[in-house]
Amino acid sequence: MTHAPATPRAIRRRHDREIVTLAVPAFGALVAEPLFVMADSAIVGHLGTAQLAGLAVASVLLTTAVSVFIFLAYATTAAVARRVGAGDLRAAIRQGMDGIWLALLLGAGVIAVLLPTAPGIVDLFGASQTAAPYATTYLRISALGIPAMLVVLAATGVLRGLQDTRTPLYVAVGGFVANAALNAGLVYGVGLGIAGSAWGTVIAQCGIAAMYLHVVIRGARRHGASLRPDAAGIRACAQAGLPLLVRTLSLRAILMIATAVAARLGDADIAAHQIILSLWSLLAFALDAIAIAGQAIIGRFLGAGDAQGAREACRRMVQWGTVTGVVLGLLVLAARPLFLPLFTSDTAVHHAALPALVLVAVSQPICGIVFVLDGVLMGAGDGPYLAWAMLLTLVVFAPVALIVPVLGGGLTALWAAMTLMMTVRMLTLWLRSRSGRWIVTGATR
Repeated sequence: MTHAPATPRAIRRRHDREIVTLAVPAFGALVAEPLFVMADSAIVGHLGTAQLAGLAVASVLLTTAVSVFIFLAYATTAAVARRVGAGDLRAAIRQGMDGIWLALLLGAGVIAVLLPTAPGIVDLFGASQTAAPYATTYLRISALGIPAMLVVLAATGVLRGLQDTRTPLYVAVGGFVANAALNAGLVYGVGLGIAGSAWGTVIAQCGIAAMYLHVVIRGARRHGASLRPDAAGIRACAQAGLPLLVRTLSLRAILMIATAVAARLGDADIAAHQIILSLWSLLAFALDAIAIAGQAIIGRFLGAGDAQGAREACRRMVQWGTVTGVVLGLLVLAARPLFLPLFTSDTAVHHAALPALVLVAVSQPICGIVFVLDGVLMGAGDGPYLAWAMLLTLVVFAPVALIVPVLGGGLTALWAAMTLMMTVRMLTLWLRSRSGRWIVTGATR
């Protein structure tokens, strides 16, 4: 008995169900990271503007130290999903274990670099004399949690590749609650100030890593995958992630340049920039939930040899990203007067932030397309193109941002440069998606 081919409407509905099933839990897990930063900002912000300015510099440095290794999640998701599509679960989990061992090695290396160099790195960012000591304290303590953060990235990639975004959601919710409680208790209850916020984050991250390891190890034992480190597998994992490392370093360079420029505009501007960047990160991770679904779905389709399914899923996810961006932009416009008092009562900070928030709102539909297409190409393992595209974006953004203090444009001009950066990213990713060159089928790319 033959079945009639699925209609376009039925195909869209099937993709919609799968996107929602993966993206909704992924959203909850993704927003945990910016919520960590926002909770820290809200708690530390009420200690004073200098403390918040110090946190702004330290948190960007810390996030950079972790986010440059985001390939531990993204490359692992794509590789595991391909093997799931090909029907080899044992090899899929083994791939994930290689990523976890690589995460531990990289985390130890980052600690060895950050602890002795923290004061010098903070000074390079132009933090004021009042903010620099707070930034150094927060950075040094929080660096101790970096290995746990990298393990979380790799383990999350394993679960996403296995089409499981619910477990990361449950772990993230528990981690956020623990982080907020620990920070409030250590900052105000124990009286440790900004150091208490850093220690609370370290403890919470270690607890999250332990929960992820429990889940992954249980799955490895169930499918007979080895837990031992494999030098060849770890090396292959590192090599596969290299283009994404270049891509992420370029993106982090853009964010670091933006923070360095904001720091030179004054304490009120850098404090406002920290608040806006926290919101921008929250919105970005919300949009990235669709991209996470895209990584898992595209990887599985390509692993199963279904090129047409991958194309159809890509088109539908772009539509989702555009509509979601419009909705988020409208919410930012409506909520911006209520948002700022949550972080500080300083009217100078409010004055600097309000017009920049309008640009953040207007750019959200662009961001929606960017994050979705980024996820699609990552799911396809198209890392080399992503690396070159982000390098081009950095070349366009850097001179525009660096001239902002010279022209006296202030924080609003800086966020106009950020909007330009996202527009360039959208154009490069759209051209690649249209070409179809990212479509390569098979269990490995």
